[in-house]
Amino acid sequence: MAELIAYCGIDCARCPAYIAKKNDDDGLRKKTAEEWSKMFNAEFKLEEINCDACTVAGQHIAYCDNYCEIRKCAIGKHVINCAYCEDYGCAILEDFLKNVPEARQRLEETRKNR
Repeated sequence: MAELIAYCGIDCARCPAYIAKKNDDDGLRKKTAEEWSKMFNAEFKLEEINCDACTVAGQHIAYCDNYCEIRKCAIGKHVINCAYCEDYGCAILEDFLKNVPEARQRLEETRKNR
């Protein structure tokens, strides 16, 4: 499976919302809505579990579209992802990456190879 790297370094191609939309999989949507509702202590509805990937135009999870500070910043700075940002390692990104080491690794690899 090819990677689809979000602004923050996560792999959108592995996200259940992306996979559910790509495969039109209501079973995965239902399972994900239930899991995320418990995990984030918020109500996720089946119809909200659809995403075309963070860095492309189209449909996104409401959180990503409306609240993700990393996504808003990267779009505002017109960068491919945070690895290309002159402020790489900012407090917002670092706060996120401390819980997602695989995203940090992707961004670090991107910085080395850009």
